[in-house]
Amino acid sequence: MPDSTVHIGLLLPEVLGTYGDTGNAQVLSKRLQWRGFDAEVVPVGLGEPVPSTLDLYLLGGGEDGAQTLAAAHLRKYPGLRRAVAAGAVVFGVCAGLQVLGTRFRGLDGVDHDGLGLLDVTTEPGERRAVAELVATPSRLLDGASLTGFENHLGVSKLGADSEPLGHVVRGTGNGDGTEGAVTDRVVGTYLHGPALARNPALADLLLSWTAGHPLGPLSLPEVERLRGERLVTPRRRR
Repeated sequence: MPDSTVHIGLLLPEVLGTYGDTGNAQVLSKRLQWRGFDAEVVPVGLGEPVPSTLDLYLLGGGEDGAQTLAAAHLRKYPGLRRAVAAGAVVFGVCAGLQVLGTRFRGLDGVDHDGLGLLDVTTEPGERRAVAELVATPSRLLDGASLTGFENHLGVSKLGADSEPLGHVVRGTGNGDGTEGAVTDRVVGTYLHGPALARNPALADLLLSWTAGHPLGPLSLPEVERLRGERLVTPRRRR
């Protein structure tokens, strides 16, 4: 970090922010402040160059048209790519995951280039995944189950340069039993909720990468109560 303030880039919130995804910025900011860090959320809108000097960048979900618009914007303004090359942390949700990948196909059958920051390609599936999603975490997290709400048609295939964020216990995720993708310090997921409110261990992983060292734990019983409610297997409707 260039100074004592952690700068969190909230990219294109007017088009990438479904299901409360913009709340991820608030979660990270508060978790930093509770530990004594200064934090600033920096919104970057359509038509604005993407700064390459921020510490952590967030992308949310969006519909097909919004996703295509966001990808074109981020290709035109290469600040995010430059930031990742310099070591910045990135977290993308749903459409954000797909935009961070190498290629995604719209419902119109047209292929669009992503940013290539994740080794992931995405195509439309046969049916929309709309459900609570639960996954066991990858080696990056210490055993805390991942939980969130998914609503997407995309089926994502990981290449050799990305590993899954987790493995599906309930729901769909990427469509092949895996959930999300990780390449270096770039993370993508299909978890809404917002994801970082429901998964504090994941939030703190991103923050520890940003800070350059592990962060001390926070005791937040209300978060654990929420997680407990969401992790309970729902009864099947008759």
